[in-house]
Formats: sequence, C-alpha cells, structure tokens
Amino acid sequence: MEENEDNRIRTWSSDSYQYPKKTATRRYLISFLVGIVVIYLLFFVQLPFFIFMPGTAEVIKPMVSIPKGSDTEKGTLMLTTVRVADANVVNYVIGMLHPYEEIQPKTSVFRQGESEQEYTQRQEYVMLTSQASAIQAAYTKAHIPFHISHEGVMVLQTLPGMAGEKALKPGDVLLKANDKEIKVAQDLLDSLKGKKAGESVDITFTRNKIEQKASLTLGVLPKQQGDTSERAGIGVVPADMQSVKADQADEQVSIKAGEIGGPSAGLMFSLEIYNQLTPDDITKGHKIAGTGTIDPDGTVGPIGGIQHKIIAADKQGAEYFFAPKDVTYKDGTKITNYSDALARAKQIKTKMQIVEVGTMDDALKFLASLPAK
Repeated sequence: MEENEDNRIRTWSSDSYQYPKKTATRRYLISFLVGIVVIYLLFFVQLPFFIFMPGTAEVIKPMVSIPKGSDTEKGTLMLTTVRVADANVVNYVIGMLHPYEEIQPKTSVFRQGESEQEYTQRQEYVMLTSQASAIQAAYTKAHIPFHISHEGVMVLQTLPGMAGEKALKPGDVLLKANDKEIKVAQDLLDSLKGKKAGESVDITFTRNKIEQKASLTLGVLPKQQGDTSERAGIGVVPADMQSVKADQADEQVSIKAGEIGGPSAGLMFSLEIYNQLTPDDITKGHKIAGTGTIDPDGTVGPIGGIQHKIIAADKQGAEYFFAPKDVTYKDGTKITNYSDALARAKQIKTKMQIVEVGTMDDALKFLASLPAK
C-alpha cells in the first residue's frame, strides 16, 4: 500500500514538472511568431509614399563615347541623382525625423492610372529624349552637321480593359499597324482613322529587340476634352522614338547611362559631349557638378530634388554646381531651383559655389572664366 502511494506521488510530481515546461515552450513560440509579424509589418509592408534622399554624383565621361572625341579632360563633369525608396514603417519614421530626407505620396509622382512599372518606363523614356536633346544642343554649339532619325513609337502606358493591355507592355516599340509603317505617334492615329470598335488591327512591334506580331481588337477609348464622338483605339499611350545621327560616323555620340532615369542630366551631358567634340578642355582641371534639363536649342529647364543633389555633389568634392535659374510661369507657378540650391548649400556649409544658368551658353561662359588648375 505504501509503495502504491509512493508511485502515485512520483507520477504526480512528474506531471507537475512537465506542465510548466510545455507552457514555456508555447510562450516562446508565440513570442517568436509575434516577433516575425512585427518585423514583417515594420520592414516589408509598403506604405503609399516615396522617400527622396541624396543620391550620387556620377562622372559622365565614361558614359559618353565619340570615335573622334577629344581625350584632354583633366577635370570632371558630374551628373547628380536623387535616391528614391519605397516607404515602410521604419524608414518612414526615419524620413520624418531626418533633415535631408523628403516624403511624398506616390500619387504626386505617378500620372493618373500609371503603375510603378509604367512610371519606371516613362523615366527611361525621358532620359533617352533628354540625351537626344543634349546631343542636338552639343552638335549645334560645336557646329557638327547632324540629322534626326525616327525609330518607331514606344508604349509608355496601357489603358485598363483595352486590347493593348493584354498584348503589349510598357517599353514595347510599335513598328507597323497592318501594313502601314509607324514612325511617329501620328502614324498610329492615322492608321486607325475611320475604324470602329470591334474591328481588328495587326500590330508589329519589338520587345527586348525581338520582333513580334499581335492582332488587337479595337475598343472605345475614354473621352478626352473636345471629343464630340467615340474614338476607337488599341488603348496605349504612345511616345515618339528618335535618335540624333551625325553626318560623319566618327562624330557619332553614344551614351550608356545604366539605370539612371529622368531628364535632369541633360545639361551636364551636353557639356560633356561638347567637351569631347572640341579641342580645348572646358573643365580646366576642376570638379564640376550640376543638373537641369536641356532643350535642343540649349535652353536649361528646372528639375526636382535639387536640394538632395547639392548634398550628393558636395560629398564628391565638387567645386562648382550648375543650378537652373528660378522661373515663374504664366499661371503664377514658381520653381526656385537656384534659390533652393543656395539654401541647402548654406545649410550644409559647403564650400561649393552654386552657379545659376539659364542656357548651355551660360555654363560655357562661366567655365571659360575659370582659371586653369
């Protein structure tokens, strides 16, 4: 009898020891899972915001090649970039506290109905058109004969529910509609004139330089201001593709800028191209950074994020920074690139000189006034 009681006591003791052990294991497991959920929420859930911050200052010379180009550059010409990051909870909080970071809703960056992929494609397209304008401006200034070559129409965006959305992707280049060659966007519109929704059209296009063909059924396009009747189309936002060709092959410019997008490097590309096309070195041994769009006639236009580019240029030791002049448009809108650049330069106490430019000539005149190192 005593032995049985002893056994019961031992059994009870063993059970009472195991119970808290199982509870502790369960607690640790729950804590681990909660930790994973918290980490996921903090770092992997994207918020509908972009965070803009200082990017890089990139030397342009390795990006530009001309067979007959001069190789006398002793200084450097640099384009500047803004880094854009998707916001999560952690970097959103950091961005709110950081003096040199800026938070903007994605809706202020994207066009209506534009996806992130389409936005990226648009940035690539405007970089290509910016490069073409920079080449034209430099050729004109250096008196290099050239001509414009049209190379099809790029798809920038597809409209939801239309045939183009199913068959085409942003970045595709349209070459033909039925048997009609497409060189500019107007050619596409002309080929569809008089057609009605439900009719089909054969589109020849390239994707990743591989030619393909698709039959698309026309649909009713969304009405635009001024439309008095329905219009039929394939549902794409087209953009003309063109390249600038020098009459002499050894003066042909080619630019490889990698993944840098947007139009804001136009001015600096034009200066680098001009420097390679002419015998004198316009840098004179100095480190020159800058930003600004460029028109084919050499006019410099405003850009976004100049306050971040000032920091990027300063970190790379730039001595001078070209900033587009402040402009006021007819509707009263003001873009104060130069003033914003001066304010940020003062804030970070840089020794870099901010130079206001309105044209490519303004930049060249300033460079001509610099003493050689």
